[in-house]
Order: sequence, then structure tokens, then C-alpha cells
Amino acid sequence: MKLKLALSALSVAVLAGCMATQTNQPGDVNAAYNSINAEQLAGHIKTLASDEFGGRAPSTKGEELTLAYLKKHFTELGFQPGNGDSFFQEVPLVSIEADPNMTLSIGGKDYEYKKDMVMGTGRISKLESIKDSELVFVGYGVNAPEYGWNDYEGLDVRGKTVVMLVNDPGFARKDPALFTGEAMTYYGRWTYKYEEASRQGAAGAIIVHETAPASYPWSVVENSWSGPQFGFQKENNNMDRVAVEGWVTSDVAKELFTKAGLDFAQAKEKAAAGAYHVDMGDLTASVTVKSKISTSTSYNFIATLPGAKHSDEHIIYSAHWDHLGTDPNRKGDKIYNGAHDNATGTGGMIEVAEAFSKLPVKPDRSITFLAVTAEEQGLLGSKFYAANPVIAADKTVANINMDSLNLLGKVKDISVVGIGKSSLDEMLETAAKEQDRVVSGDPRPAAGGYYRSDHFAFANMGVPAMYAGGGTEARDEATAQYRKRMSLVLRGCYHQPCDRYRDEWDLSGAVQDLQLFFQVGYDISQQSEWPTWKATSEFQRNK
Repeated sequence: MKLKLALSALSVAVLAGCMATQTNQPGDVNAAYNSINAEQLAGHIKTLASDEFGGRAPSTKGEELTLAYLKKHFTELGFQPGNGDSFFQEVPLVSIEADPNMTLSIGGKDYEYKKDMVMGTGRISKLESIKDSELVFVGYGVNAPEYGWNDYEGLDVRGKTVVMLVNDPGFARKDPALFTGEAMTYYGRWTYKYEEASRQGAAGAIIVHETAPASYPWSVVENSWSGPQFGFQKENNNMDRVAVEGWVTSDVAKELFTKAGLDFAQAKEKAAAGAYHVDMGDLTASVTVKSKISTSTSYNFIATLPGAKHSDEHIIYSAHWDHLGTDPNRKGDKIYNGAHDNATGTGGMIEVAEAFSKLPVKPDRSITFLAVTAEEQGLLGSKFYAANPVIAADKTVANINMDSLNLLGKVKDISVVGIGKSSLDEMLETAAKEQDRVVSGDPRPAAGGYYRSDHFAFANMGVPAMYAGGGTEARDEATAQYRKRMSLVLRGCYHQPCDRYRDEWDLSGAVQDLQLFFQVGYDISQQSEWPTWKATSEFQRNK
């Protein structure tokens, strides 16, 4: 009898061992984590940012090469197509390319394209114009009921052209009680300003460029808002948008305000003090925008490593694969290679995917990688995905976004854009401690980074989304000196042809960040609870 009991106990133990769920051991996870390395990352960046890829503009040969590169590597890593039996999601786009031979006439003076202004249209129309359209200054062009702020209150702007400041009042006042203080809200984004001007029925919308509140110089406006501008085509051909939208330099704005009998500096102060608008005297604007219209199909790329237990629940890593392409009319270097922005993030996705592929046991939840198109055109690829999700929001556990990785070496901290919005911050903090790093806030809150990359689409879906990377405190003195040198080299290369791969880049900091992104994603895949938004966040899941 005792022997039977002993044998039964042994049988139960053996059976239990056979039925036990297989899990990755700490050593397995560490090996995957450490497989992410600078040499491989550099290879991906160098290829994606090569002249052969032509700046990776949507609907070009560069897109074909990029998508083929992604499909090849993810297939080799054992990932499955993420959209049914396809790695791709069609994104229908319309390209509107304004003829640069235009002038903006205001107050008896003609202003020159690119030098003084950049104008265009969001309408699907070969010819749009404003003629003798009255100018009215509408402060920051904001209608925000939750902040008790409406620059359009009591104002009828139908047929008029509104002139607006970039960013929002909180930046100007540096008052934490005003909007979100120095940190830009969505109301500070150029996309919002054109949208609100359209809702108000304006004929035209002009944003005054200033480098500090915009967070980029005029050269970025020249390069980013000229040439083909991609968008979506609604049934009404976007005729609900203002006829003409664009930018003027701050020097032009000062001149116009003087002609209107106003002081630009004083008008800015009034605009930041409270909701404000004022007619600009008898100044009117006229400009004709002739555009070349073409339609095309671009693609989001999506690949999945199915989870072992909850394959219907996904952690999604995102990055945009596109950049500005090639400008045949530019003198000298014509290719916007987009090495930092965002060959680094695209290459980083492959590195993180390879780390997951090395785990002996698949994570409990599915790991999905989404490389989106047309980010540089206003987050179009991610917006399209959010409107047409391959994976439903209630099956998307979290989003980790990678955009413009750290090129400046190892740091003691990791910056989080939009810190304090979700429990992902705490998960990142736990992972960062293993690298002897601390989580720090957004180093450039005025830039409104949380509203300027592809995680924003997931946040709007209610999915907790993390956008982090880099830091401000060098790991050692040698790195500090390198950061100073390389920062000078890279200065002014945002959206410029000089954003190209450089052998002297120190990618060790990028590797650190990618390892953290891998660790956080793996931790999310294994834990029972989903990440959540903080109560103070403006983003919440639908109940």
C-alpha cells in the first residue's frame, strides 16, 4: 500500500512536470535583451538612409525598397503577417503639390514663396485662392471650452483670413495654471489651428512662425510644407477646409502688424493674457494656389509574433518608416535621407523584434510591430490605422513608439515625453533601474512632442502609449565631450539633407533605450494587469 502511494505521488509529480507551462528563464530574457547591439542597428540605419532609398517618401521607389527590407527581415525573424495573410495595410493618399510660382499680396506688397511665406491648400482642387480677404488676428486661434478659452468668441470670420500665433498661451506665459504651462497641448499644433479655422468658416489661415514656440527654424517650414503634401481625400474633396493655409515669417508678421496700426509684441502679450482677437485694419490678402493633384496608395507595415497564451491581445511597437524624399529642384544635395528621423526608429524596431525572436518560449501576449507611412505629412499613416485598426483597441494592450533614437551615447536618465500620463512610466522606471538610470521628464515640453508622433493615434484610441528615449545627463566625461561635438554637427539637420548616416555616431545610448523598450514590452506581455492611464490624463479607454 505504501509502495502504491509512493508510486502514485511520483506519477502525479511527473505528470505535473509535463503539464507545467513553459516559461522563459531570466537567463533567456537577458540573452534576448543583450542581443540588441549597435553594429546591427548601424547596418539597418545605413541601408534605410542610403541614397538608394531616396529619402523614403510615400508612394516612391524608396517606399518599395523600405517595405521590401522590412518584410525580408521580419520574415527571417519568424514573424507572421499582421494583417491577415499580408504584411501590409493599404493607406489611400492624395498628393497636393502647390506651384511655387505664387505671391501673397498684402497691403500693397508682394511676399515671396519660401523666403517670406509658404502657402498651399488642403482642398483636392487644382485652383484655390483668396482675393481681398480681410485679415483678422485671432491670437492663438484656440477654442478650448475645458480651459475657458475661445479666441473666436463673438467673431464671424466667414470669408476672412485669420492670422494666428504658433503654440499655445501656456508656453508664452510659462504659467502652470494656464493650459499645461510650458508644455504644448494639442491646441498649439499647426494641424489643430487649421482645423479650427476651417470649423469657424474662415477663407484662409496663416500661422506666424517663430522659432522658439514652433521648436524649429523657418527652414523646416520651407522644406516640410513645400513640394507634394499628402493627405486623405474625403467625399467632399476636403472642401470643408479653408481655401488657403500657410505660414509667414515673424519679420513679415511684424511688418503687417505695423501696417495695421498694431504692435506685434503687444498683440502677443494680449493674446497670451486671455482670449483675444482684433481686426487688422483695412489689410486684405490675396493669393492664388495652383496645385498638381495625384492619388496613390501607400502602405503601413505590420508583423506579429503570436502570443503563447493570449494571442488575441497585442503589445504594439510603432515607428514611422517615411521621410521627406528627394527634391529635384533643390541645389546641391537633393535627398532628405532621414537617418535620424526615422531610420533609427525603423532599424530599432528590427532590433527589438530580433530580441523577441530569440526567446525560447513566445511571450504570453502577441508582439506586433507597426511601421507607418506619411508621418511627416501629419501622422497620416497612424491616423489611418487608428480609424481602421487591424487590431481592435480593446485588444491592444499598450503602444511603445520609437522616433529619432539617441545618437549621443549613454546617459544616466531616460526622457519621457508626456510623463505622468500612464502606468507605463512606472514600468519603464523599473526597467531603467537595471541600467542604473532614472526616468526624467520631457526635456523640451514646449515642442509638444506627445502630439507629434505616431503614439498619439493610439492614445486617441484609448490605448496607453509611451514615447521615450535619450536623456540629458551623460554617463561619463568622455561621453559629455562627444555629446557637445556631435550636437554641433547635428544642429540644424532636422528635416534637412544633412540628416544622413555618420560612422562617428555613438549608438550605445540608442541600444540602451531599445533594450528598455524590449524589457517593458516583455513585462507587459507577461503580467496579468493591463497598463492604465492616470486619472489626470486626457486619454482614457472607452468603458
